[in-house]
Amino acid sequence: MGKKYLEIKAKLGLDNTKSHDFAEAIKCLPKAATARFDETVDLAIHLGVDPRRPEQVVRGTVKLPYGTGKTIKILVFAKGEKETEAKDAGADYVGGEELIEKINKGWFDFDKVVATPDMMGVVGKLGKVLGPKGLMPNPKVGTVTFEVGKAVTELKSGKIEYKVDKSGNLHVSFGKVSFGTDKLKANLTTLVESIVKAKPSTSKGTYIKSATISTTMGPGIRIDPVDIRNIFR
Repeated sequence: MGKKYLEIKAKLGLDNTKSHDFAEAIKCLPKAATARFDETVDLAIHLGVDPRRPEQVVRGTVKLPYGTGKTIKILVFAKGEKETEAKDAGADYVGGEELIEKINKGWFDFDKVVATPDMMGVVGKLGKVLGPKGLMPNPKVGTVTFEVGKAVTELKSGKIEYKVDKSGNLHVSFGKVSFGTDKLKANLTTLVESIVKAKPSTSKGTYIKSATISTTMGPGIRIDPVDIRNIFR
């Protein structure tokens, strides 16, 4: 860890044993950001689930009140009137079979992929390419739909997806330091509430085991899991 990193950690009184309540942790974020760019703010949360069991894979989508602060490029696989609908909604790229070769050659100038159900035969050819990057359209998160205009609009305005990894962890960005504490608190509250509601019925014991928020270059700020449970119980 660098000297500046350690200085910030000491200034905020952060160590591996101290946890902050929800509101206090948010207030620490602006003080933790010292980079010359607008740092992204992330949530890392460890859940008491067993992702090896399909019914305990925590996955969902949520629309953040103030978005993520990032410009999202969207690729839509559609044809006919749905192609026009996607373009009108602001999709960055729209097409079909002609995009397969381009993507297979390494083109990935997009952040999200949406497809109409009738185009999944085409998109399926890219499973081994899009899947590992987390870009494969999925009906469970609303990216396989005939309502492509709605899907594009929601993604552009701050709808994000989250999924627990094989170790039971979630890593999600929920804004920029420049948002200020009020907007960041609103975004984080909405995000955590969604994660709490996504708790599998088969998950027993403590669901949220630990939670930490941080800026891109700043130290982690631990949030007391008990405080989170008290807020969203």
